[in-house]
Order: sequence, then structure tokens, then C-alpha cells
Amino acid sequence: MASSSDDDNDFIILTITNSNQFEENSVSDQDLFLSATDISSWDLPSILTFSTLRVQAHRTRLIEQSSYFHGMLSWSFSESRLDHISIEWELEAFVNILKCLYGCSVDVTFDNFLNFYEGALYFGVKILLEKCKTWFLEVVSSTVPSQMQLDDLIYIWNFGFKHANDYLPELCTSYLAKNFMWAVSCKSFVDVPYRLLQDCVKHPHLTIQNEMHLSDALFMWIDASTKDLNKMENNCTDILKQIRLSLLPLWFAAGKRRNCHYTKLVDESIASVFKLLKISPAGSLRFLEGGDLKDFRIRVTEYSKKLNLSSCPQITSAILLLSLLPSLNCTDSMLRSSVKQLLTKLESLERDPYLISQGLLPMLSFEAVEEVDISKCDKLHLRAAIECFSMSFPSLKILKAAYLLNFSISFLRQLVLKCPAICEVDLAVDVSPIILEVSNNSLTSGVRLVDVSPLHTSKVRLSNITKLTLEGRTELCDSDLLYIAKFCINLQHLNLNGCTTLTDVGMSNLLHRCLRLKSILVCHTTFGLNSVLALCSDFHGYDNTSTQISVSLAFNIQTLHIGDCKCVDETSLLKLLSETQMLKSLCLRDTHITDRALCSIHGSSLEMLDVSNTMVSREALTHIISGNPGLKCLRVKGCRNLFEYKSNAAMGEFSYLNSCGEVEIALGKTCRLQEISLGWGFSHFSMEALKPAITSLRKLTVGLGASLGEAALTELPSTCPFLESIALYFQVISDIIIVNILESLRNLQVLALCYCFGDISFVAFKFYMPNLRKLQLERVSPWMTNEDLVILTQSFPNLAEFSLLGCQHLNSDSQQIISHGWPGLLSIHLEECGKITANGVSSLLECVALEDLLLRHTVRLSFLLIFPKSQHLGHGIQRSFIQDAASKMPLLRRVSLDLCDASDGYFDIPPDDEKSYLRFVMIARCKSMECGLALHCLEPRRKRVHKETLLVSWTSENVISRVVKERL
Repeated sequence: MASSSDDDNDFIILTITNSNQFEENSVSDQDLFLSATDISSWDLPSILTFSTLRVQAHRTRLIEQSSYFHGMLSWSFSESRLDHISIEWELEAFVNILKCLYGCSVDVTFDNFLNFYEGALYFGVKILLEKCKTWFLEVVSSTVPSQMQLDDLIYIWNFGFKHANDYLPELCTSYLAKNFMWAVSCKSFVDVPYRLLQDCVKHPHLTIQNEMHLSDALFMWIDASTKDLNKMENNCTDILKQIRLSLLPLWFAAGKRRNCHYTKLVDESIASVFKLLKISPAGSLRFLEGGDLKDFRIRVTEYSKKLNLSSCPQITSAILLLSLLPSLNCTDSMLRSSVKQLLTKLESLERDPYLISQGLLPMLSFEAVEEVDISKCDKLHLRAAIECFSMSFPSLKILKAAYLLNFSISFLRQLVLKCPAICEVDLAVDVSPIILEVSNNSLTSGVRLVDVSPLHTSKVRLSNITKLTLEGRTELCDSDLLYIAKFCINLQHLNLNGCTTLTDVGMSNLLHRCLRLKSILVCHTTFGLNSVLALCSDFHGYDNTSTQISVSLAFNIQTLHIGDCKCVDETSLLKLLSETQMLKSLCLRDTHITDRALCSIHGSSLEMLDVSNTMVSREALTHIISGNPGLKCLRVKGCRNLFEYKSNAAMGEFSYLNSCGEVEIALGKTCRLQEISLGWGFSHFSMEALKPAITSLRKLTVGLGASLGEAALTELPSTCPFLESIALYFQVISDIIIVNILESLRNLQVLALCYCFGDISFVAFKFYMPNLRKLQLERVSPWMTNEDLVILTQSFPNLAEFSLLGCQHLNSDSQQIISHGWPGLLSIHLEECGKITANGVSSLLECVALEDLLLRHTVRLSFLLIFPKSQHLGHGIQRSFIQDAASKMPLLRRVSLDLCDASDGYFDIPPDDEKSYLRFVMIARCKSMECGLALHCLEPRRKRVHKETLLVSWTSENVISRVVKERL
């Protein structure tokens, strides 16, 4: 291994003492003498058992390969002629440095990188230094996730920063910027040095899905760095300025109002969002007139895989295009003018769809982007957006555009033409609260749909779409389905839940054509006999071995959801379920399912079964459970036949059997559930038998007919320690139960207590639960006052959904408590809650991110019940409330009111051009009814009961008004 210049007398002895202060007891105190001549055969594990190592090395090689030894041994220093040098260094690192000096291979890993790098720097070993640099560059440049831990990255950055090495800090900053979403998910993110975080945020490769993730990360880091934020205010001002406040999701910005340290920042963000919202489509280019355009540019880099703009109603096609153009020189008026021209053309695509195929400016291409979410971006010009996606995201596979009423089948066609790689599209909207009665014509068997629409007779381009979600799209017609069937021949997952305007014949035609379907979700539709026949009809094809096969489409179905499909009779269900073999998820709630049909399922792969509100028996359910050991979700709430009782016909007596039945025993023996919804027939005995099956339970719903008892509910946290959602209906509860749940289940996200009995007080809710997102208290807290409401806001600071029913002691001050305590609420339901809206609605409008608002019987209800003829005009909710709410809450989709609360006796329905994002408006009307005894000296006491509900709904094409008897 020695060089040609080496000779027998050109040796020097290196004595290396291990500098490691934490040596194991197994390390020997003896010295070990070795010769570097046979270094390639050294046994490193054995060498490391000694505390001191003496190595006979070649002087010339040391001088040639190390600047440290070159300076020490080749000049006129006294040490240059020494035959012995003492070195104190970490033994393993120095041995590897020696091996590198002698040309042996050295493996750089995360565990030894810094030791090697530091040693290479100190001893001036260029070969090892370059090897370390090359290895680290490959690690930080790789698109495949490395094994690097964030702690390692911080340690490496600190080393480079401490030693004034620009190379390491620069690479660490770049890596952190490209993998920022990964870093935020690590516990050690709060340990990232301020300088590193600052450089990362400013780095051009900073990769986040949306601006919210950056803001949340910075807020989290600041909160964890110091308890006294005032001391860090000056240090953090610069980094917080990097947040592009105009691009934050509205709900996120509103929710941060609770934190007084960020109030000014989030208020600026909300003001900026509303400023953009007030700009009309015709003036959508106005923000280009001045200011820094960087603040309006969505962050997209070459490493971005997902772009999430959901819940950003301020996003327009102008902002989207601006983000996809090269960096602009804000002082160049000619360039700004060119951008305006291109934006104008983008928003005029209906008049000329070929305007920007060439473009006035070059569009950036982001090859890595595979998923884009523009849900709830109602101001986004969709044709222009699709044009931008086609030019900048050539690898786009997933588009989520939920809750956008202006997305129609024609847009879907354009999307397929412009983005050929697209394979998953989500166009869902809210399902109508009204389930339309099924026409008898839709039940006619053997009818074939004839396609005569000019739009669909033209040649269509086949797409790669495998998953299509059209939930709630009531504007769809049967010809649209036929068009989908023509170009989506690869369709495997189809969601038509709530598409009430489609006929059974139309759906059957689609099923006849889409032979690769594995997932069908058609709850609340006219799915009936024709669709069943389409699923059960044989089709011919070839398997993987080129063998011809003939099976029905139902044979390969893995997900079948036909809940509340009243058009499917018992015979049809029997035929359909007997054909299935691969079912994993089956929803039959509110159908005419019988035991015979349920037991006809031959497969054993079920993971989810929903038979809620059906007449299935314990015997049939037990049969299915025993044959499907992989069951993870079971919903049987409302199944009255699960209630077991014995009767004495002679005595006319009935009694409930208090022993657990076959269902519980079968579940306990075979299944490990993650979700269960139960009702009739389940008791505390059932919970004991269910224990083996529910140790990993995440969601529990207990409904009418179940009687779990105090003992079972008290033990719930210990039985199911991973619960994230609890909903109890008609159960006997107490403070002990609530305290035990809140104290033990720290990851609880949903708590619903509805129509429960028992003695509970507000003491039970005095537990800090930052993870709770939904709280529903209905008929369980009549004693609640404003002071109690304040405690709720302190105990559950991050609620997104809040529902109260029957809290008569609340008043108009409660509005401010709710809006200030939970400014980021998405849903508020308040019914029979004292006088909350007696003085109108003002404070609740400060919850600018609301999507669902219900206010019913919240104006002096008790007064009106006693004195029904009294006039309360001037008190209550103003007539213009719906329009006011729509303008101040840009994401509001559902509003439910009661005429009893109207100050003028009625509400104005906003015109279509001013209804903003509204999808449904429900206005209920009550009528008076005599109640109790009528005394000759008093007017008969009366109560108010529901009479009818006016439903106004908007689709992409029109507005529909109807009056129904149900309270929606």
C-alpha cells in the first residue's frame, strides 16, 4: 500500500488516544500496536476495544495525503524529524481517516458523516473531504426520501455554521426547504435554529402544499421557542413577513384570531382576502396596478407534488396564472401590460377557446405536480384554470374541485382533452336535504336509453380517469352519464351519491359500458332493478393468462353503497348480493334488505358493513360476521330486530334478555373493529363480550335502543383507549362518565351527547382538550349560561363544529362569546337557545369562515308559546340576514332559519347574482296547537309545531324552490 518513495526507514509512530468521554466498560486499558502496511486487513471491531492505538505509518504517505501532517513533518519544525506523534481523537474516526490515506474504501453514513467530515477538515485529507461532500450532496439532492433525521440535519447545519463553512449550511437549507412538509411533521422541528429556519423560508426551493402550512409551522416554532413572545418580537418580525397573507385559507386565518400575539397579522390577512373578494370578475386584474406581486404568487417549485388551494375563495385565474409565469420585474410597465393581456384572454375562453395555445409569455412547467385541490375556490375561472393546468402541470393525475357549482360535464370534457394524464376527479357538492320521491317510470324494466344529444354524438377522446366523484350533482341527466360512459372506459370507482335526478335506466346504461368498475356509491338515488340487472349480466373477457372468462360485473365489485335506495326490492337485493364475491365495503342502510338476501353474500373479505335502520336479525348478522374475520367497521344502529326479548303470552308480559347474544360473541372472537355504531339489543353485557373486538376502536356511536349503563361507559376509556369520536344518543350519563372520557381520551376529536338522561353539571367540561374539533350538546345542558359558554371556549379552543339544542338561559351576549372564542368555526347550530338572536345577528357574522349556519327558535320562544298573538316585530333576525351572511361569509353554503325568529315575519331570498356561495337555504314555518287544559279565565295555552319548510337550492344551471312537510 506504500508509495514508491517509501523505504524501510521512513516510518513514524502515531499514538492515538480515544477522545470519547463515554467509553464502554469493555474498552481495554492496554495499548495495541499495528502496522499501516496491512491496514486493509485490520479488524475494526477488535481495534475499538482498546483505548490507545499505536500505529507504525509511512511518513511520506502522511505528508502527501494530509495537509496537517505535511505542515508538521515537512518543514524545519522541531517536530518534523520526530519518530513519534501523539494524537487525541475519536478512535473509530481516525482509523477510517488512516484507511482513506492508504487508499482503502470508506463507507460514509449518517452515523459517521460529521465525524469523518470534521476529521477530514482538521487533518486536511482532501480525498475523504471530497468523499463526504459527494455523499452528502447525493443525499440532499435525491428525490427519494433519505434516512436522514431532522436531528441529524440540525446537527450538521450547526457544525457548518460554527466552523464558518458555507457549503454544509447551504445544502442543509436547500434540503430543509425542499422537504419542509416532512420537517414540520417531526417533533424536533421546534429545535430548528432561527437562522436555518429564516434561510429556509426565503429559499427559492421552499416546497409547501399551501401558504397555511408555512404559517402554521412558523406559529408553532415561535410558540415553542419562548413563553414570552414579546422578547422575540423583533427577532421574529422578519420571518413572519415572509408569509403571503393574501393566500391563506380563510378558516385558518380566522381561527388564529384567538391568539393575541398574531391578531394583527391574521386581521391583515382577512382584510386582504376580503379586498380580493370584492374585486368583480371584470376587474380581477386590478391587483396588478401596484404593490409587490410576490405576495400574490402561489408557491410552486420544481419539487412540488401537491398544490392545495382549498378554502381560498380569493383565488382567481389571474392569481393562478401569475404564479405559473417566470419571476416578473415589477418596474417593467410593458411586461405588466403583457401579463394583463394574457389574463384577459384567459378569462375570455368561452368566446374563443384557442386564445392562449401559443401564449404571450412563457409558462413554467412543474413536472412533479400530480395533485391539485381547488375545492371551494368559487371565484376561480375554471376554463382558464384548466388551460393553466394543461400547460404547467403535464403530470397532473388528481384534481379535486369539490363544492364548485360552476363545474359541469362540459368542463370535465375540456379537462380530459387538456390533461390526458388525469385519472382521479372529485366534483362533489353538498347532497340535497330532500330525497326526491322515485317516479314509477324509473322502475320500468328493459328500457334502453337512446342518445340523441349532438354534444355526445361527436367523437370523444378516451380518458385515463379511473375514479370519478359526482356526489350531490342534481343537475346531471342521463345523457351526461352516457357521455361519461363513452370516454371513461377505464372507470373503476364511481360516486353518484345524492344524484337524485338520474334515472335507474340511465345508471344501468352507464353500468353496461363501464366493465372495470370495482366501486359503486349510489346512495339516495333511483338505483333499482335495471341497475341490478346491468350489474348481474355476464360479460366476456380475458384474465391475466389470456383465458376467456364470463362473469358478471357484480362478481368483481369491492365497494357497493346503495343506502336509502328504495327502488331496490327484496328480490333484486337477493340477486345482486348473491352475485358478489369480492365485497369489502357494503352499505345497505334504510333498504329492504332481508336475512335471506344478506346471507346470500358468498365472499369473506368484508371490512365495512352498514345495515343501519333495516330489519336484519341477529342470526343473519352473526352469519356474516363469522364469515368475515377482517371486518373493521360495523353499523347496526336502528336495527330493531336485534332487540331480543322473551314473552309470556298468557300473562301478556315482555322482558328484555340481559345476556349478550351471538352477534357480540362472534365479533369478540373474530374481529378487530375500528368503528361501531350500535343501538337496539346492545347493553352493558354486550360491551363485556365485545372487549376483544374494540381494543383498537376509533369511532363509537350509541343510538336509541342501546343501554350501555354507567359501568360500561365509565370503563370506555380503558376499554377503547384510542377513541377519537364518541356519539351518545338516549343514554344515561353522569359527571363521572364525562370526566373520565375527557380526562383519559386526550386525542378525542368528536364528542356528541344528544337526548341523554342523567345528572350532569358543567364541572364535567372543565378539561383542556385542544384536539376536540366537534362538540354537539343537544337536550343535555339546559342549565348552560353565558359563563358556562365561556368555559367551553377555554376548554375546547379549536372547535370547528358547534351545536347546541335546548339551552334556554343564553342571550344575545352569547353571540360574542361564540365568535370571539371560536372565530374559525365552520358550522354553528343553535336551536331553542333562549334569546340569542333577540337583538338580531351581528357578532356571529364575525365567524367569517362559516360554511353551515342553523338558527332556529332563538327569539323569546317561551314568551311566544304562552302569548302566541303577541307581536314581536322589531325583535329577532333581520329580513336581509341571508344576503348579509352570504356577503360576510364567502364560504357559507347552508343556512337554516325559522320564521318564528324573523323580526319582520319573513326573510329576503338573495338573487342569484348576490347569493355568493350559497347552495341551500331552508326556512321553516310553525303553526300553533293547543296544549294542556283550557281554563275559563285564561286563553288556552298553545305550543308551536313544525308545519312546513321552504327549501331554496342553487345548481350550476338554475335555482329551485319547493315547500316540503319535513323540517330540514
